[in-house]
Amino acid sequence: MHLPEQLEMTRQQTLRYFDLPETELAKSYAPGKWTVRQLLNHLADAETVLYERVRRVIAEPRQVIWAFDQDRWNEQLDYSTFPLSINKAIYAAVREGVIHLAKYHYETSAEKPFVHSETGLRTLKDEFEKIAWHNTHHLEQIRQALAE
Repeated sequence: MHLPEQLEMTRQQTLRYFDLPETELAKSYAPGKWTVRQLLNHLADAETVLYERVRRVIAEPRQVIWAFDQDRWNEQLDYSTFPLSINKAIYAAVREGVIHLAKYHYETSAEKPFVHSETGLRTLKDEFEKIAWHNTHHLEQIRQALAE
């Protein structure tokens, strides 16, 4: 499957979970792991972070881009109570931007480099593929929590 199509498919799959009832949002895929609500809030925030990275690499390659601590974001932004309606809109809009950029830059600018503060030298292609993988990974955890 072509990357923009994969991004669109996971976008559609993810958006439907934002509207689950509270009882479903409170479920976790394993003891001590994030709830569905926390995973959805994380997906929205990670999408914005990864979208910014992609835009930076396209516009200004060869820079150092800093990692973010997802657990601190969960705690400090209070994912357990942050309104999903806000992050649903953010996720949808940002994913639309990611898809647009992927259509124009995934292949033509694939080798544009940057340095990730934790993982080292990476390319724009790597980052686009990380966005797709990341969303799919968390969708699997959501499905596991809901036992779908």
